[in-house]
Amino acid sequence: MSTTVTIDDLAAPRLSATQAGLLAWGDSVTTDLSAAAVLSAAQQRTGFSDFGPADFRERLQRLCAEWDADGGITAFHRAVLFGYLLRYASNRLLIQAELGRHPEILQEPVERPVVVVGLPRSGTTHLVNLLATDPRLQSLPLWESYEPLPLPGAPAPGDQTDPRYRRCAEAWTGMQQATPLLAAMHPMEPDHVHEELELMGPDFASYNFEWLTHSPGWRDYYYAHEQTPHYEYLKNVLRLLQWRRRRRDRWVLKCPQHLEQLPVLLRVFPDATVIFTHRDPVAVIQSTVTMQAYTQRMNRRQVALRELLDYWSDRIEHLLRACVRDRALVPAGRSFDSPFHAFMADPPATLARVYATAALDLDRAARARLDRYLAAHPRGRQGQVVYELRRDFGVEPAVLRRRFDFYLERFGVRPEVG
Repeated sequence: MSTTVTIDDLAAPRLSATQAGLLAWGDSVTTDLSAAAVLSAAQQRTGFSDFGPADFRERLQRLCAEWDADGGITAFHRAVLFGYLLRYASNRLLIQAELGRHPEILQEPVERPVVVVGLPRSGTTHLVNLLATDPRLQSLPLWESYEPLPLPGAPAPGDQTDPRYRRCAEAWTGMQQATPLLAAMHPMEPDHVHEELELMGPDFASYNFEWLTHSPGWRDYYYAHEQTPHYEYLKNVLRLLQWRRRRRDRWVLKCPQHLEQLPVLLRVFPDATVIFTHRDPVAVIQSTVTMQAYTQRMNRRQVALRELLDYWSDRIEHLLRACVRDRALVPAGRSFDSPFHAFMADPPATLARVYATAALDLDRAARARLDRYLAAHPRGRQGQVVYELRRDFGVEPAVLRRRFDFYLERFGVRPEVG
């Protein structure tokens, strides 16, 4: 039985001693959040200096400039953001070096991936982790998405003794100390199958940066630029990973961003099978803004409930309008629309449809693996957060839902939040 968790201090957080200590530590250090500082630190960390094509520098500079000018970010979070950028810049150097040593990597075929596409908080993570139990599919665990390649001189056994795995586990432990209720909303264990969008990080691209901190300037820059080069970069990193693994099995991937980039996704992965998950956007927004508001106790000097609600309502609408516009681009024989309520009520039935769409045999061994995973990972095992859009954000769910009628009617989505 899962534990019910109510967050009753979203607007005025009551900090634990650990949280207060981390914020105080942040105030005691100075973080140079500049592109030059990030690139210099990455070169020192890896021992490499060739970043490859220079177009990424403009994107990195835009991120650094926006974040550096935001006086609402806590000093603690400035240090965290620098860590993200340093990791991405280090990964870029390592990837560039590996491709330089082994140009044959770029000839690796990435064929017939199974791509789960849907709103955040709509069952995409659960579905992709279920599919990842199948040894006929390759997937991307969180630890490997964070660091696709080891640092020079480091052992890389690819298991729990790998330094990259340990760093990811330590990061998750630290995140739980800073925001302990996050495990009930979005667990981030090292083995957790993650979004391949993380592999665009070294190209300093994607909407992922919007999740790290309030970044409307980055959002507008992303909207204004064609994303095919960054999807190609992602594909090249997938090539690198499968070359290192010495296997060419199909990938199982997932990311909400693909909702608004379906033409690009299909241009780069023309033979993909696409599984769409559909959920009440109000439930998605409610979950998203609650999680974001909870983490703002560490990230921002003031929790901005209304700003979060407005931003993510607009962002979700943008994703969904693009999906409605472009859904027909995916051939019917290689796509399937999965309603959230049906998936939660009967996961095996949904999995049967997914397997059939992907032309995979759902044999007895596959069913047994899925059953074991479902038994070991019940929904809400880390606790069930009680979301209250009306109480916490002062908005009537029915009123908010009206702006999404275009989506609800198109896919027959069932309202969840009353």
